[in-house]
Amino acid sequence: MWSKLSKRERREAIEGYIAILPWIIGLLVFVAGPIVATFIISFCEWELLHPPKWIGFLNYAKLAEDPLFFQSMKVTLIYIVFSVPLCMIVALLTALLLSQKVKGLAAFRTIFYLPSILPMVAASILWIWIYNPEFGILNYFLGLVGIDGPDWLYSTTWILPAFIIMSLWSIGPIMIIFLAGLKNIPEQFYEAAMIDGANNWQKFWNITIPLLSPTIFFILITQTIAAFQTFVQPFVMGGGGEAGSYYGAPLNASLFYTLNLYQEGFKYFNMGYASALSWILTLIILLVTLIFFKSASRWVYYEAERRR
Repeated sequence: MWSKLSKRERREAIEGYIAILPWIIGLLVFVAGPIVATFIISFCEWELLHPPKWIGFLNYAKLAEDPLFFQSMKVTLIYIVFSVPLCMIVALLTALLLSQKVKGLAAFRTIFYLPSILPMVAASILWIWIYNPEFGILNYFLGLVGIDGPDWLYSTTWILPAFIIMSLWSIGPIMIIFLAGLKNIPEQFYEAAMIDGANNWQKFWNITIPLLSPTIFFILITQTIAAFQTFVQPFVMGGGGEAGSYYGAPLNASLFYTLNLYQEGFKYFNMGYASALSWILTLIILLVTLIFFKSASRWVYYEAERRR
C-alpha cells in the first residue's frame, strides 16, 4: 500500500501523522495507559506506599461482602431512574416552548442555557445556600405558601431528591439538542395532520415524538452514562453542606458509586479495590448501553431506513 503512493502522497501522509502525533501520544499516555494499568491493578493489593501485591480475584470477591458497594449502587440507580427522565422531559418541554415564533426568543434561549456553563463546583456551593434549612431561598418560598421546608442536605429522606431537583440546573445542552431535533422535523407533516383534524396532542404524540426518537435515544444514552458518573455534586454537597463532614452524609444516603470509588482509592488508599470498582462500573455502563441499543429497533424511528 505504502509503495503504491507517490512521493507527494507519502509526504502528505507523513505530515498528517506528525500532525496527529500529539493526540496519539496523549491517547496512549492519558487514556489507554491508565485503562490497562487500572485493569492490572484491580487484581492487586496496592496501598501506594508499597509495591502492588497480586491477589487475583479477591478484590472482585470483596464486592459481594461490601455493604457500601450495594448502598452506592442503590443510590446511583435511584438517582438515574428519576433524574434522567425528569431532565429529558423538562428539557423537551423547554425546547418546545423555545421553538415558538415569539419576540426575544434568542434572549430566552440564552437565559435557559446560561446555568449549564457555570462550573459544577460553583453551582454545588450555590445550591448548598439554596437548600439551607434556615435561610435558604427554597425553604423561604415554601414558607410563603404555608409549607414547612425540609432539611434537604441534612436529611436521609430528602438529600437524594435534592440532588434530583438540582439535576435540572444543567438541562441547557440537552435542551439545545432537542431544539435542533425539532427544527429537523419537516413542517409539512404538521400541515397534513392539521388538515386531517389532528389536535396539538395528537400532532405531538404521533409526529413530534416518533421523528424526535433518534434525538431522544442519543440523549437517553449520554445522560444515563453521565448520571452513572455523578461525582462533583455529592462530593461537594454530600456532607450536608458542612465543611469537614464525611462524604455520603447523612448515613451514606448520598454515597454515589463514584464517590465510594473515590473514597476507597484516595481516602483509604485501597487502589486495587477502587480499580475493581471502576471496572465493575464500566461493565455496568456497557451492559446498560447495549440494552438501550438492543431495544432501539422497537421505538426509534429512522426516516432514511423507512424510505428504503
